[in-house]
Amino acid sequence: MRLASLVAVRLLLPVLLLYGLLVGLGLLVTRALPGVWPLTVEDSVNRALAAERTGPRTDVSLVFSTIASTPAIIAVTAVAATVLVLLLRRWREPLFLCAAVSAQAAVFLFTTLAIHRQRPAVERMDGSLPTSSFPSGHTSAAVALYCGLAFLLARAATRPFTRAAAWALVAIPLGVALTRMYRGMHHPSDVVASFVNGAACLYIMARGILDKTVPWNPGGRSAVPRRRESTTGPLTTAAPPRPLRPGPAGPAAT
Repeated sequence: MRLASLVAVRLLLPVLLLYGLLVGLGLLVTRALPGVWPLTVEDSVNRALAAERTGPRTDVSLVFSTIASTPAIIAVTAVAATVLVLLLRRWREPLFLCAAVSAQAAVFLFTTLAIHRQRPAVERMDGSLPTSSFPSGHTSAAVALYCGLAFLLARAATRPFTRAAAWALVAIPLGVALTRMYRGMHHPSDVVASFVNGAACLYIMARGILDKTVPWNPGGRSAVPRRRESTTGPLTTAAPPRPLRPGPAGPAAT
């Protein structure tokens, strides 16, 4: 299969299907099921979080929102991809990370253009952003980047402690999701949809890029080496069968 066909089938088509899924979820949330539980209690969740705002909590929420902002996501992705290239001397891992972050950003952007949802009816600590409330771009970007890094580091780790420390990065998207609601920028269903977006992009890119059986090398040859004929010596042919030796003469027939 040619490179263009591989990109279309393994990467672009699944991302397009994911976009359709997010738009479908957005239509359910905003038009079909807005009066159905648990969507009916979303406003009370946002009001409860707003009522619990304090100076230290607000400072922590600002840290999580900042590390998931667009400039931070771009910077961390670029640095992480560069380090992965230098350490691993391979292209699959850094490409996987960059592709997952880029894919979730594209799905998020086009979903906000299709789904128009007002932000929660509480004081918004980050002002009025130009994009729709559904889904949360901060959350999906954090899932793709920090969970992607956790996955790559856990794969490369050789000690259980190091592997467990790598998976601690998963806590960052959880903190980002909570703080985006705390700061009055998103409904709970917005961040749930963003987890779907980020996690699905990681799965799509892992299946399409990290899978070494996928023939990404030029010429469409499989990445799995084929068995070759032995070239260590000259070819030989099988020896002809030896003639049978005549046995001792038996008695003459009478």
